[in-house]
Amino acid sequence: MKYLDASSADFEKSFQSLILSTLEPNKNVLETVSKIISDVRKRGDDALLEYTNHYDHLSATLETLEIKKDEIEAASDRISDLMRDSFENATKRIRTFHEKQKQETWMYKDEDGNVLGQRVTPIDRIGVYVPGGKAAYPSSVLMNVIPAKVAGVREIIMVVPTPHGERNDLVLAAAEIAGVDRIFSIGGAQAIAALAFGTNLVPKVDKIVGPGNIYVAAAKREVFGFVGIDMIAGPSEVVIIADESANPDWVAMDLLAQAEHDEQASSILISPDRNFIKCVENSITNFLPEMERAKIIKASLENNGVMIKTENFKQAIEIVNVIAPEHLELAVIDPEILLDDIKHAGAIFIGSYSAESLGDYCAGPNHVLPTAHTARFSSPLGVYDFQKKTSLIKCDRSSVLNIAKVTSVLARGEGLTAHARSAEFRCDS
Repeated sequence: MKYLDASSADFEKSFQSLILSTLEPNKNVLETVSKIISDVRKRGDDALLEYTNHYDHLSATLETLEIKKDEIEAASDRISDLMRDSFENATKRIRTFHEKQKQETWMYKDEDGNVLGQRVTPIDRIGVYVPGGKAAYPSSVLMNVIPAKVAGVREIIMVVPTPHGERNDLVLAAAEIAGVDRIFSIGGAQAIAALAFGTNLVPKVDKIVGPGNIYVAAAKREVFGFVGIDMIAGPSEVVIIADESANPDWVAMDLLAQAEHDEQASSILISPDRNFIKCVENSITNFLPEMERAKIIKASLENNGVMIKTENFKQAIEIVNVIAPEHLELAVIDPEILLDDIKHAGAIFIGSYSAESLGDYCAGPNHVLPTAHTARFSSPLGVYDFQKKTSLIKCDRSSVLNIAKVTSVLARGEGLTAHARSAEFRCDS
């Protein structure tokens, strides 16, 4: 991991080059994705099948692209009782948390007697993208599907690539437990296009959520506007603020846990204690050879791992607010006193026992979080992402007079005579 000292003269330049990344995909990715989306939109299932067979090395037919109910049940039966119990435990915890986010319709009567309000209704149909093959994440199924179910979404369509025909039992079992309605063994930009525009096989959805690679992210960006999307997710990231009260082994393992996602993941330690940083560095060196994904972790730490020595916690928080990290751990002796000054973070893990990995699986809050500095303006995935709002306005003969007069004045001020007269008619009735 790289080492930076926030008090050094060249810190700002080094920090910017190491930490701040862009979500813009490269030109070749954009061109490939645009071609695939256009082709699926024009040729529908024929193009979808061609791209699926090509990229996933299959010889599938349209009839085999949808994973049937009996196949899902068989996959679910193959998982262990311990795994099923863990899925059900996580599902309960995630649902309990998200039920607190549900928004309800509300109305009130103003001083003139007009009835005003907001009706909250669920999105009709969503699509959930889930990575497939060996790098499969059933936890992503739970985190994307359960909030939609709590919101009351009528139909949930899941797409998951099956490279070389490899289907993951855990993903299918999680889909059954969470309540997915239909599953298709498709992935990549072609799956995003099918969900966005619909084909004879795949129904058109209203919103697409779920993680994917750079091609999936670029495809979601391109179809946004035709459908809603959750976010454009970048590589995963964690920032840990720690002091001498923290256990260096725990902090080291949390950094390794983030790095094992992929080579682009970002693991950052910030501490005012140089000796503690050295202890964490030693722990990482000791633990790394034991890790199953040691090669990926090593590449991730070399590419994007940073240890930053600061003068104090104030300086540490200033750095955090620039990064706006997806995950922020506060492994300090009194973490609550730091909270008020932290402006930007997707999720904050308060205290040394609050490991980021707990949030990934079953703590309850959603693990779909804003990345790449977007926590400055966006929020974790939640029930509110699957609900939409409609304004309600009800006036009668007596209540309309005041707002009609105000409307008339404002509309004439903007030169919109028809607007003004439309309001004035209500005053004259």
